[in-house]
Amino acid sequence: IMATTTKAAAPAKKSSGFGGVKDAWIIMAICCVIAYCFYFFVLGNPDNFVGGDPKGHPLPGNLMGTVYKGGVVVGVILTLLLSVICLGVERFFALKSAFGTMNLAKFTAQVKAAIKAGKFDEAQLLCNKMKGSVANVVSASLAAYKDVETNHTMKKAQKIAKIQQAHEEATQLEMPTLQMNLPIIATIVTLGTLTALFGTVLGMIGSFQALSAGGGADSAALSAGISEALVNTASGILTSWFAVVIYNYFTNKIDKLTYALDEVGYTIATTYDVNHTDEV
Repeated sequence: IMATTTKAAAPAKKSSGFGGVKDAWIIMAICCVIAYCFYFFVLGNPDNFVGGDPKGHPLPGNLMGTVYKGGVVVGVILTLLLSVICLGVERFFALKSAFGTMNLAKFTAQVKAAIKAGKFDEAQLLCNKMKGSVANVVSASLAAYKDVETNHTMKKAQKIAKIQQAHEEATQLEMPTLQMNLPIIATIVTLGTLTALFGTVLGMIGSFQALSAGGGADSAALSAGISEALVNTASGILTSWFAVVIYNYFTNKIDKLTYALDEVGYTIATTYDVNHTDEV
């Protein structure tokens, strides 16, 4: 029986559309190169500084030169920020493909109506039209439904359990694709704040060193230390803000999708329960 169940659920895993980028470290490595090129060649452009010297003061009101003074930690934070944005775009297209070609609520309503009316061929046509993860899972459940109808050696409760098992197995096959790279975004939520704190501490160390030296000549070093601290704090908070928003947005979309899957799966199992009597 278990072997039959596995065969029924297996066809649900189909390649349809963009499935996401599995090697997220490649994205992060590219973002790191871009971030440090931006840091050294754009923020560190001599035109942003007095006398054309990046080691000197930024021009009054020049934001790029001020950010450059945040130190090399700014490059790390920019790497995290770009990674969050790129992974957010990657998740957007991956989940768009997983959701299929039709509106999720409309598809769910139409499939449920077709199943309750016993029009399983119509429900399968809807799945073929929908595509994506939702359609894959529903197709697996429908295949299991048809399989148990021709099996006269099982009791009704066993058949219902088999349909539910096929649905759960198909869902588990799709979940890794849906949740891929979200743990990295969740990690960056914390890393952004911690990296900002690290840069802030380095800036404050520079400020206290300038104070300990004493004398008006060290006012420039004091100013540079404070600037480094504040720039890292601001950029780190911005990175964490983006990461939290993106993570919660896609988590909410996945929750809606899994709820729709559970709703359809329950409908299929209930329909079999209502339309059949125990044959054994």
